[in-house]
Amino acid sequence: MKEIVGTALQAALAAGATYADARVVHTTEEHLSARNGLVDGIRTAESIGIGVRVIADGAWGFASTSELDSDAVAETARRAVGIARASALTPHAPVRLSPLQAYVDSWTGPCEIDPFTVSLDDKLAVLLEADRILRAEDAIRVAKGSLDFIRVEKVFGSSVGSLIEQRYVESAVGITAYAIADGEVLPRSFPNSHGGQAVQGGWESILALDIPGNAARVAEEAAALVHADPCPATTTTVIIDGSQIALQVHESIGHPTELDRVLGDEAAFAGTSFLTLDDLGSLRYGSEHVTVTSDATIPGSLGSFGYDDEGVPAQRDFIVTEGLFTGFQSSRESAVSIDRVSNGCMRADGWNRIPLVRMTTLSLEPGGWSLPDLIADTEDGIYLETNNSWSIDDRRLNFQFACEIGWEIKHGELGKMIKNPNYTGITPQFWNSCDAVCSREHWQVWGLPNCGKGEPMQVAHVAHGAAPARFRNVQVGVGR
Repeated sequence: MKEIVGTALQAALAAGATYADARVVHTTEEHLSARNGLVDGIRTAESIGIGVRVIADGAWGFASTSELDSDAVAETARRAVGIARASALTPHAPVRLSPLQAYVDSWTGPCEIDPFTVSLDDKLAVLLEADRILRAEDAIRVAKGSLDFIRVEKVFGSSVGSLIEQRYVESAVGITAYAIADGEVLPRSFPNSHGGQAVQGGWESILALDIPGNAARVAEEAAALVHADPCPATTTTVIIDGSQIALQVHESIGHPTELDRVLGDEAAFAGTSFLTLDDLGSLRYGSEHVTVTSDATIPGSLGSFGYDDEGVPAQRDFIVTEGLFTGFQSSRESAVSIDRVSNGCMRADGWNRIPLVRMTTLSLEPGGWSLPDLIADTEDGIYLETNNSWSIDDRRLNFQFACEIGWEIKHGELGKMIKNPNYTGITPQFWNSCDAVCSREHWQVWGLPNCGKGEPMQVAHVAHGAAPARFRNVQVGVGR
């Protein structure tokens, strides 16, 4: 892989590139699913190829190939230079990159038990046992579960002089029980909805989540939702659990602080941003309880790595500091517009896509409350758990989220269960209404392996650390 990268760089520079980088990426994937006591699907895939990115005549060019003999790789590099020169014929400002030193290094993510060495029987046994327990509850009409594993081996090199090897494994698991009554479908999921929990790690991380051991509770809660009252339409205090806070951070802080959106370089798939460059250092994004970091160094997080796909080292940076907006997520090119250097947020979906600004582990930093104390401190409100659906406008300003389950809070205690709870808000007003965040004891990193962006669309694997948090004067029961 190193030789292939070297061939690409030499060919690109010989063809006239003033900058070049190349990535060889080898990906192996496995997906298993079960539904109502049966194996629903087993799928495996493998992919390897090289992507070459260059600057020539002040413009970008990119080309890729799955043919890895030296002639094909060299021709791909020359094609990238040709594309750059064609791009340079249109009016544009020459590409400028923030400075970066060369790195020759390797990085490996955590993995104790390689999931690709575990038998299919052992993997399916986890899903089928959880499925059996879910369906033991009479009200459950559909039970589903899935396992996903990915192994990535990557070599990056650049004309700066970097040569970086990286290897990591990702593992994901999730189950959902569906109770159906009176025309309603009421899901209850574990460890999270929309595919469950995803981490960097091996089979040991799946076993640690104890999916079968949590299945009975999940089924019981789904069954209870059939008889629960609907969420009232009112304005109230809400306490939101960590998994839903993670998605709230993703949609209303993560995407709008991607600098390419603000500069107008990204608008095709999921819109732009309400932020401007002038907001940096001046906008009150949230209350003093809201501090948000971008951190690619957290062990086991889906958003961690050694170096991004420009060869920038993983780092921890502050996006919101005690409510003040203090940082964008950037690339080497976009960082120039704010007189900074890249904070290492450029990643590509495989070898045949150009890197984009993507989230790493974007987290709401923990506060000092225990969850029981926070509930006890809340006279009247609603506690919300586990995302069910989301909607946000193309500027990441107006949003509505629905959760799987909720409970009334009355006089500092959890009360009756609520079905189909939802809430709405406007991003800065919502985050400024936050008056408490739970402590590190309740803080967890939630993996999100399906973040879409770009044209053609790329799917990034990102993550968000979060603990339950409280928000005042929130509109709930929207649409009732």
